Amino acid sequence: MTRLPRAILAAAIAAAAPLSGSAQQQQHLGQPGVDNEEVDSKASYHPGLGELMTAFVQPRHIKLGLAGAARNWDYAAYELGELRETFDDVGQLVIKHGKLEIAPAIAATVKSPIEALDGAIKAQDPAAFDKAYGDLTAGCNACHQSADHPMIVIKALNGAAFPDQEFQPKPK
Repeated sequence: MTRLPRAILAAAIAAAAPLSGSAQQQQHLGQPGVDNEEVDSKASYHPGLGELMTAFVQPRHIKLGLAGAARNWDYAAYELGELRETFDDVGQLVIKHGKLEIAPAIAATVKSPIEALDGAIKAQDPAAFDKAYGDLTAGCNACHQSADHPMIVIKALNGAAFPDQEFQPKPK
C-alpha cells in the first residue's frame, strides 16, 4: 500500500473534520441571504414548556383529532405515536415547571386517554375514539390547572387547522 505524504494526509483530515464556528462563518461569507451574525450564534437555546407545548404537542393533538374525525385510522395511529413520543420528550426536557413535576403530571393526566385512543384506533371505533379524544383534551386541561395555568384551555376541534393537509383516508 502506498503511503501518502504527511501534507496530503493532514489536508484530507482537515477537510473531513467538522467546521468550527469561525470556519462555518467563513464558509457562508458572500452567500446571498446569509447573515453571518445569525450563523455563528453564541447562545444556547433551551425551549420552555410553553414553547414545547405550542410547537410540538398542540399540533399533534390537533392532527390526531382531525385524523380521527375523518376516520383515517392509519394516520390517527401515526399521530398518536408521535404524540406519545412528544409527551415523553417534553417530560425529559422539562423536569419541573414551578412546583409541578412534568413527567408524572403528563402520565397522570394523559396516559389513560392515550391508551383508550390506541384501543379505539385499533378497533376503528368512532364512538370510542371520540370519547377518548375528549378525555385526552380534558386531561390536557387538568394538567394546565395543576400547572397553575387555568387560562390555557384546549377544546374540541371546530375546523381544519391545517388547511393544506388532506385528512381523508385514501381508498385502498
